[in-house]
Parts: sequence; structure tokens; C-alpha cells
Amino acid sequence: MNSRTDAYPSPTPDQATSSQPILAMSGITRRYGAPPAEVTALLEVDFRVEKGEMVALVGASGSGKSTLLTIAGGLEQPTEGRVELEGRSLTEISLTALAEIRRRSIGFVFQDFNLLSGLTAAENVAAPLELDSMSTKAARPIALQRLQQVGLEDRADAFPNELSGGERQRVAIARALIGERRLLLADEPTGSLDSRTSDEILGLLRSACTPTTAVVIVTHDQEIAAQTDRIVTISDGRIIDERAGANR
Repeated sequence: MNSRTDAYPSPTPDQATSSQPILAMSGITRRYGAPPAEVTALLEVDFRVEKGEMVALVGASGSGKSTLLTIAGGLEQPTEGRVELEGRSLTEISLTALAEIRRRSIGFVFQDFNLLSGLTAAENVAAPLELDSMSTKAARPIALQRLQQVGLEDRADAFPNELSGGERQRVAIARALIGERRLLLADEPTGSLDSRTSDEILGLLRSACTPTTAVVIVTHDQEIAAQTDRIVTISDGRIIDERAGANR
């Protein structure tokens, strides 16, 4: 496992240039277990995502794409290799500093939504801000703005079990976008939705791509992947192909 320091290193002047990618992963290897039962999920993977880019990760189940996504978001550490978010290391910092980066700069969207059942839509969206010490009173109007952005301002006080699957996913996207996010990571965000709702969700994710923000989607749906800027194919823990999507 990589060593960590307690500091949250700031980018150098060269790293802070506009050409700096949002995400840079180099030599990423992830192994689980120990010999002789050791499993290699990723092997020496290099992966970059530029500002304003939407990238699809595709591949068979067990290929390593979801592992790559969790490492990209700092939810899991690689066995070997380095991850940088706008020039800042995610692999050589303390757990406290890493949690701060995840709260403030990285948004996550999952197929099963991961909403808190006891909180309303607005409260779910506001949760990252409140975890970062913002008051409930200050966080609520920001959450309502995000819900309006995804077309759910009239459902702010509804609980997750009162929402449709598409509505729950919209809440999850609003939560992922709250704050100053730089990287949005979505793991099969349309997997349980019908085609019309899937197109709407993809449109929301596309709108999240800005000059300072990028989106990475793990998907089995080739039609969804084709609508991104770049399609990256993973097989047996390695990137085996990269090609432009329809929006490139």
C-alpha cells in the first residue's frame, strides 16, 4: 500500500495550469487477497480525464471497471500506482484529508441511489454540505437550487420511498453535484431505469460537464456509452481500447 502523509498537498504552479487534467491515474494495480489465492483486479492501468469531458468505462462484469471508478474517487486505495485530482495526490495523503477531498470535490452516483431513507430529498442533497460543517439553514437553499436544476423542486420534501426510480436517481445526481465538484463518478446510473428515463439521466450528467468538471460513467449499455466523448474498454484489469464517442 502506498505511504501517506498528513498534509493535503497543494498543486505546484505548473500543476495548476489549465492543461492539468481533472483526473490522472498512473500505474494503477489493485490486488486482493494473498498468494496463492491472490486476485488482480487492475494491472498497471494509466487513465486520464480532461476538464469538460464525459468518459464511459465499458467491459464485462469482473473486468475491473468498477474497481477503477472506486479508486478514482478515493473510496479505495490501489496496491500500486498514483491517483491525482487536479494535480493533488489521492494516494499519498491522510484518510482525513482524503475524506475532505471526497466531500468537496468528488461526486458519486450509484445504480442503487444510496439515498438515506429517513431523510427527505432536500435533506439528502444537503447532507454533504452539513457533513462539511455548514448549517442546515444555510444548506437547504443550496439543496433546493440543485433539485430545481434536476427538475424536482416540487418534490423537495418527499422521502425516497415516495419517489420513482428516475426521481431517486435525479436526487442522487443533485446530491453529487452540490458544492464545488470537479469530478462526477457514476456507476451504472441508468441500469435499473427505462430507456426514456435513462436518456434524461444521461442528459443531466452531460450538463454536469463544464470547463472545470468532468464525468466518468461505468455502463454496460453501449448506446449510453456511445453518447459520451470517449469510450474506454477494460478487460481482465487492463485498458484494451479507447475510441471517440458520438459527442467527440
